[in-house]
This record gives sequence, structure tokens and C-alpha cells, in this order.
Amino acid sequence: MDIYWLGQACFRLKGKNASVVIDPFDPDFTGLKLPKDFQADFALSTHSHQDHNNTSAVKTTSGEQAMVFNGPGEYEVNGVVVTGIESFHDNLGGSERGKNVIFHLLFDNLNIVHLGDLGQDQLSEEQLAEIGQTDILLIPVGSVYTIDAKVAASIVSQLEPSIIIPMHYKIEGLKFDLDPLDNFLKEMSLENIESLPKLSITKDKLPEEPQVVVLSKV
Repeated sequence: MDIYWLGQACFRLKGKNASVVIDPFDPDFTGLKLPKDFQADFALSTHSHQDHNNTSAVKTTSGEQAMVFNGPGEYEVNGVVVTGIESFHDNLGGSERGKNVIFHLLFDNLNIVHLGDLGQDQLSEEQLAEIGQTDILLIPVGSVYTIDAKVAASIVSQLEPSIIIPMHYKIEGLKFDLDPLDNFLKEMSLENIESLPKLSITKDKLPEEPQVVVLSKV
């Protein structure tokens, strides 16, 4: 499994028999560029904001529009089992920014969880039960429109992942004024972590102790 970060909340996951893009963004809206090679078997969108729903940009290798899933439920594509769990973009039951979908992917025997633009201070017992095991957690940390660094660290404690990959924070070129990554690293008692161009991981290579992995934007 190779995991690439494309900026904001957008990731490309490439496994043995399938690939997926999660939360593709509108370049004009975000100020960030998309890579030229933007292919996948299917796409996921956690909610309808323009920095998360540019699914029309994701094509299959044959040039056709990739399949799109953007709501709660269970889906399967090329052996990848995806579960969408309803959550909220704010801490007021969605009354401020609406709903958000948390995606759990069972992909190459890895349990990968993408929290989208989660705005809740904590996950409910029902949500935790639906999410289940979390090997790799993709979590927003930039505050303003999502949870902040302190809440993110608390969510990490709830899910107990082996690998934590932060997303949705301030980077060069982004039009939004989000909090920097350093805030989250301090909450996790870390500093000066070297970023990686991608994470290549298999189930048997998961660390015994929780590990934060910072990816550089593709």
C-alpha cells in the first residue's frame, strides 16, 4: 500500500489491485495544484465543500469518470471494502456547517480511516463502533473549519491508531488561513519530523507504538 498526500484532505491510496482518491479539491478554490496523473478506480468525498468534492477530476486508467461514493453506507470496489459513517462538520450537530462522512477502508488488509472535515469534539460510542479498528488515521488538525490540534490529539486517543497522518493544515499556497502543523506536533510531544514523499506500508510493518507520519504534498 502506497499513500500519497495531495494537499488539504486529499489522498491517493494505491494498493495491489485498486486505487482510490479521497476528497479531491478544486484548485481555483484552494490555490493548490493537482498532479497531472490523477487516476484511480474510484473516488470518495466526505462532504460537498469545494475543497473536498472535485470528484469529476478523478478518471480511471481508460479515461472514464471514476466511480464516486459520498455518503454513509457500505461499498466494495476491486476487493476494497468502504464503510461511510455519518458525522458532523461542527460541534453543533451539523447546524453550522452540515454533515460529514467518515470513511473506513479495509484495503490490502489495512484498516484506514479518513475523518474528512470532522468538527466534533469527540466521537460518539456509536461512531466508534461503526469505525472499528483503525490502523492508519488520516486526521484534520488545522482548526478554523475543523477540529484543532488539541481535539485531534484527543480523537487519536479514542481511535488508538498505529499510524497517524495529519492533514487539513496550513501549507504554502493554500488560500485558507488554517493553523500550522506544529500545533498538532506539540500536542503529540513531537517536533521537527522529516516529511516523506509517500508512505509505503503493509499490515506486518505497522509499528508497535503509535507513530505520527508527516507526508509532503505531491
